[in-house]
Amino acid sequence: MGELILVRHGQANSGATTEEDYDRLSKLGHQQAKWLGDWFADQEAPFDQVYRGTMRRHRETAEGLRFGQADADDRLNELDYFALARDMEITHGVRIPATQQDFADHIPQTLKAWHAQEIDGAEPFAQFEARIATVLAEAAVPGRRVMCVTSGGVIAMSLRIALGLDMDRLAQVLLPIFNSSVHRFRVVERGTFLTSFNAIPHLEGSERTDARTWV
Repeated sequence: MGELILVRHGQANSGATTEEDYDRLSKLGHQQAKWLGDWFADQEAPFDQVYRGTMRRHRETAEGLRFGQADADDRLNELDYFALARDMEITHGVRIPATQQDFADHIPQTLKAWHAQEIDGAEPFAQFEARIATVLAEAAVPGRRVMCVTSGGVIAMSLRIALGLDMDRLAQVLLPIFNSSVHRFRVVERGTFLTSFNAIPHLEGSERTDARTWV
């Protein structure tokens, strides 16, 4: 039996208004990655392979984990939500979210419009889904433990692929994904199966309550 573990990057620049400005860890994001690396070093065996997306926040998170060299793969990169939000405003008159609650309301309708090909953003929905399916199929190898450092949208899409989620459920699993959270899949010859979602063992305890972030 093998295991595939997806890790979301640490907290990025949550006040950004562009993908480029968002793409860097905050001070807390760096600390979250270090804590997670400490937890893995203390609790688990080494990984056979570590991959990461090519975005800055993926690289900084992988470096904070301190697992050595992680292989970069741009198929693990996040969807460009800022591009989708701009398309929603142009096509449907839906304003770009200004608050966290606005964001929670915005995600479901944006993902549905993207899936329905009403908007494309930086890439069509089908293309995003296909690249995630392809990289996960390659990473999920029976008998090997593989980690992928990536983003929330990629993790949510991985759950859609594994569990057959519709768009409403895709949006609902995307919204609560913690920064630096851990998501596990069991890999056997007949397929890849979810065993754990959104775990944050490195952030347990009352002293780290304020370190549990989504954005």
